[in-house]
Amino acid sequence: MKYTVDSWVFEKNPNVCFGIIIGKNLSNSKTTSSDSKDLEISETFVKNLISKDTIKTHPDIAIYRNALKNANINPNKFMNSVEAMCKRVVKGGSLPRINALVDTCNAVALREIISLGAHDLSDINADLEVRLSKEGDIFLPFGSAEAEAVPPNELVFTSGNEIQTRQWLWRQSELGKITLESSDIIFQLVGFNGPTEHKLSNAMKSVEQLIVNRFGGIYESYIVDSTTNSINF
Repeated sequence: MKYTVDSWVFEKNPNVCFGIIIGKNLSNSKTTSSDSKDLEISETFVKNLISKDTIKTHPDIAIYRNALKNANINPNKFMNSVEAMCKRVVKGGSLPRINALVDTCNAVALREIISLGAHDLSDINADLEVRLSKEGDIFLPFGSAEAEAVPPNELVFTSGNEIQTRQWLWRQSELGKITLESSDIIFQLVGFNGPTEHKLSNAMKSVEQLIVNRFGGIYESYIVDSTTNSINF
């Protein structure tokens, strides 16, 4: 299978880079007390790092907001997932506990303040792309049984014509949702070259360790950027 990021993405954001981890034979489970505690620690870290008044302007959040603006996406209307999680936590909430894989990944995303999505490969039957949407692309919203058409020229993460994530970093599809039965997973992390590139590296190492030590799986890891915009796995 192929994963490609369209050159348009790098024209708009030359320093963006994608960390791709293919995890195989993972054994997911319900969230344990240890998993929940790890997520709680990450939530507390964010609460201590970011104030209610500085969510949008904090450098770790602002870099994603600027990337979305560069891709013609309104970051207020289509809030990226890591900002949405941080906002919930900073305002005194807590993330819902879903299952071990989702919750431990959310802990990593909060700890590094990085965009991290996981998609079940059993639902993916065509090559993956980050590209502008086109006529015929469809999206199955979370919790829905009916797909909706997506207008052209929206930046999306897609498998063939089935969109996995709308507005680039905004909303994931029901297709590819991580469940207790999920065992083969593609993890997509989005970071930036430059002063914050260590965040992507740290997050990838954390996910790799989870795959092996927490979920008993194996993995392959790749970096996709402006110099290497496509991989095969």
